[in-house]
Amino acid sequence: MPRLRRIAWAESGRGPCAADGGAGRGGRGSPPGSSSTAEQGREAGAPPLRRGSRGCAEAAAGGEGEPPLLRGIFRIGEKSCDVVLSAKRLSWTPIQPESPTGGSSTDLQCKEEHVEMKDVFSVKLKRRRSAGQQKGGLLLGITLFVCLKKDQNKLKDSVLNLSNLSEDHCHLWFKYFKDILNGFSSRPKSLKVFVNPYSHRREAVHIYYDQVAPLFKVADIRTDLIVTEYEGHALAMLKECDLKSFHGVVCVGGDGTANEVARGILLRAQIDAGRDNDDILEPVKAQIPLGIIPAGSTNILAHTLHGVQHIPTATLNIIMGHLQSVDICSFSSPTKLLRFGFSAMFGFGSRTLAFAEKHRWMPSDQRKIFAVIKTLASLKPEDCELSFLPLMRSQQTAQENDRKKQQRLKSDSQDQWDSIQGHFLNVSIMAIPCLCSMAPRGLAPNTRLNDGSLALIVVRNTSRPEFVKHLKRYTSIKNQFSFPFVETYTVEEVKVKPRTKKECVSEENMDSAEESCPWNIDGDLMECTSEILVRVHPALICLYGGNADTVDNPKGS
Repeated sequence: MPRLRRIAWAESGRGPCAADGGAGRGGRGSPPGSSSTAEQGREAGAPPLRRGSRGCAEAAAGGEGEPPLLRGIFRIGEKSCDVVLSAKRLSWTPIQPESPTGGSSTDLQCKEEHVEMKDVFSVKLKRRRSAGQQKGGLLLGITLFVCLKKDQNKLKDSVLNLSNLSEDHCHLWFKYFKDILNGFSSRPKSLKVFVNPYSHRREAVHIYYDQVAPLFKVADIRTDLIVTEYEGHALAMLKECDLKSFHGVVCVGGDGTANEVARGILLRAQIDAGRDNDDILEPVKAQIPLGIIPAGSTNILAHTLHGVQHIPTATLNIIMGHLQSVDICSFSSPTKLLRFGFSAMFGFGSRTLAFAEKHRWMPSDQRKIFAVIKTLASLKPEDCELSFLPLMRSQQTAQENDRKKQQRLKSDSQDQWDSIQGHFLNVSIMAIPCLCSMAPRGLAPNTRLNDGSLALIVVRNTSRPEFVKHLKRYTSIKNQFSFPFVETYTVEEVKVKPRTKKECVSEENMDSAEESCPWNIDGDLMECTSEILVRVHPALICLYGGNADTVDNPKGS
């Protein structure tokens, strides 16, 4: 953001010293003190409305029928403009000079431009300061920082300079701008930030300081930064710390980091509610939202949430307070809760991850390709039994659904469950679509972020060439499930019970793939037990991100 570094702002008392010559000249060309309420606009120098100019009339009214709060003159770019502020919109129209006959110098209608106030995330007083000067300086005007939507679901930040040299003029407008921005209650003012310094190519710290922190600073967001020192550090901190003074939690890393922080937030909510964390049938909803900055070797969660893997987009969604309720799963053994997660794979997907984890010394991209090739070379099915509770879609009310769910949990009846068994090359259980660069439609394109369902995708034993064809389909727009050995189900719960009698061993003691029973949960390796119950919990956590409609139809990264 090179333009941001050229501007110094009065209220912050910091920022590099620079002179914006164009803005300064624009300020001198604007009449001082030409801002007031709508009733005082003409007395303060605002131009009278020209009859027959519908665009100017709408500008004076603030646009879309909104009553104006302020009206005055600023120089925007190279033109003096009649500027009108309403609660929802800032609009401006270039002032047309009059001809000698008293009419407008052009027969064209004045062209109104505007910016929605919901797209503005910060406002600063812009001043010119000499080298070493920390406060004061020549007032140049006001700078608005705006969030704009680009193509492919991407967001970018932009600036709008309103030039005027009048202190009273600018301070009055600045106050109104601040009051409007303070009215957006979902926008965070204080964030707890976790950065995983070991993510991907150890770039997460640089990504935060170079791309994320400057935008947080512009948006006046206070941050408490923790650079994690070991796996599980963020989880331990979240289980112990008090989050009441923060409006949100942000993690900078990959899917494993995001999963760890999400687990910590949810476990913190259970602790605050006095719940037993070892056996939670219906966990308490997280009380604080999570923002995910993609900086890992895999960024499926961030890609799915924003519809694109793009650091500025993820950062701006946090700043703008764009919240999305998201389903999440609990993974339980017969005796206790093991963890939370958004997606899981058992079989090929988990064995590939286990192999990759044993070769962490390799570069990320090479390690993933190498792990896939080696796992394909030793491809073998898992002998297990799958029991699942199909999702009963109907027009029932939420209260009816909750009542029936509670009855089902109490009775624990097996009559509604279906069961399949056999040899499976891969089993995927996903509460979200799981978009990524290799699967633009998603690993589970038939589910959504918050529809209260799980996608159960079962790949039965088949030949290696046929299985490779299935994997290649994920990279195209073709249906990756149109194979006779692939079965898909929409469910609420899944029980996975390996039929082998071998005990699972830890990752450190895995001498061969045949002895391991790993699970891949959001890119994080977990040892399995003899049986695992996976249950979806609708809208259990809020994440900062785009809406579901945007994510449902991704255009790419």
